[in-house]
Amino acid sequence: MSIVEERYSKWLNHENLAPQYKPVLEAMDAEEKNDAFYTTIEFGTAGMRGLLGPGTNRINIHTIRKATQGYANYINENNGGKAGIAIGYDNRHMSKEFAFDCADLLAKNNIKSYVFESLRPTPELSFAVRHLNCFGGIMITASHNPKEYNGYKLYDDKGCQLIPCLASQVIDKVNAIEDELAIDANCTEEQKKLITVIGKDVDEEYYKNVLSIQLNPEVKKDIKIVFSPEHGTANIPVQEVYKRAGYTCIPVVEQCSPDPDFSNTPTPNPEQAGAYELSLKYAKENKADLILVCDPDADRMGVGVLHNGEYVVLTGNQSGSVEIEYICSQLQKQGKMPENPVMFNTVVTSDLGEKVASDYGVSTEKTLTGFKFIGEKVAKYEKTHEKNYVFGYEESYGSLIKPFVRDKDAPQACLMLAEACAFYKEQGKDLVDVLDSLYDRHGTYEESQVALSLAGEAGAKRIKEILATLRKDAPTQIGGTKVVRSEDYKECTIKEGDTVTELTGFTKSDVLKYYLEDGSWIAVRPSGTEPKCKFYYCIKGASKEDAHNKTVHFQKAMDDLIAK
Repeated sequence: MSIVEERYSKWLNHENLAPQYKPVLEAMDAEEKNDAFYTTIEFGTAGMRGLLGPGTNRINIHTIRKATQGYANYINENNGGKAGIAIGYDNRHMSKEFAFDCADLLAKNNIKSYVFESLRPTPELSFAVRHLNCFGGIMITASHNPKEYNGYKLYDDKGCQLIPCLASQVIDKVNAIEDELAIDANCTEEQKKLITVIGKDVDEEYYKNVLSIQLNPEVKKDIKIVFSPEHGTANIPVQEVYKRAGYTCIPVVEQCSPDPDFSNTPTPNPEQAGAYELSLKYAKENKADLILVCDPDADRMGVGVLHNGEYVVLTGNQSGSVEIEYICSQLQKQGKMPENPVMFNTVVTSDLGEKVASDYGVSTEKTLTGFKFIGEKVAKYEKTHEKNYVFGYEESYGSLIKPFVRDKDAPQACLMLAEACAFYKEQGKDLVDVLDSLYDRHGTYEESQVALSLAGEAGAKRIKEILATLRKDAPTQIGGTKVVRSEDYKECTIKEGDTVTELTGFTKSDVLKYYLEDGSWIAVRPSGTEPKCKFYYCIKGASKEDAHNKTVHFQKAMDDLIAK
């Protein structure tokens, strides 16, 4: 009997199998069985994330319990039970059920928990961990993934997602559990008292902190903002913060209900054009200055700007660069720029933001993809005081203004972009004008990302083959342009010509990055949360048109390279 058949049979016939899963298992064909059981679901750059359904390679009550029991063993080993765990969840199918089941299982292990009464943003969960002095946190969410997904994120006592050295300790505990189906969450009535339901008290403290990020709170708020939470957790907090700050917010009503099927949006992912369809309609009807779209767990924010009568959707790199320009210019103008200021971004983030920061005397430190690495840097300098935090962001639409949260925070970003929009409008400019001025000062860049979707066991194998082939036969030129430097974050090497040196300061990760002779770069990495191989392009051109044409050229060159 194959491992797939063995696992499938065990699940199908196990006495503790949750009853809703049996008919799904019985209806599986051979391909579905293989995909659900060929491996066990793993932690990636943002925890554990996958398709909902029965199976060892799926998100379900049993794999969630296995992860939680492993986490509980880690908590108790580190005497974290009394401090407790904060638990949050989004609008997805089974999120609330998973969250309260986690609380029950922790209670069974004599561990305190603080569970939100209803759905809340991921950044508020991060805030709650710190605010309540918890040992850690659990967030049930699949972020921006399609409706078929859910996920499980773990946080440390600083409100930061677990970095690899801590995650590996939890994973060891999880992997030591042989039978996920044998775990139940039946705690006693006395143990139930370890569960505290939280809500408005934490909300109020979070809102106060979000409102504290304003640099020009008295700015004339003569702007209209169309806002969509994409059926997710940003709805109440963003609207409440705007109300208190005095901004006019026009919500996309059809996308405000916490619908797990995302019925009124083609996609809940701000990286994709479909996320803006209804918002654009609202914006045109209301002649709005700004469109802001948050993903379901409210850690990412997409931006649309009215410019010369048309709406321009910015990339995460572009909106991040505009945020840096506004924040740094105002801190400098007001005499509030701290000593030794530092900004954080990732190895796949555009060069433009770094150039903007440098213009204001702000240094940049890069991390691997995953905001937990930025959170780790924040915690480090909080202790050493060597540098002072100014801003942190990723190309994937996530940023953090003030680090009372240790994750991407869309409500903060929404408030700061609204203020920047209002500030520049008083000067007769919109945010695209600001971006164009940055290109004039620092050079024109076009950044893009191409994701090659490769599902199932065959897909996972193909993704490994792509990275292995690129590593074995490293390109010396891409699209006719010379590769002058390459970085391998798995092998920890830098290659420049025939010289190979050590790449330091990063946890080993399956990432390749190629720097080209014309000042552009291309990076390749497997997604940590979806069955995709991602290609990142930061292409420098003499103009927008030139940068775009070069981007198309390099994308085709990479397509040809991986097709060989």
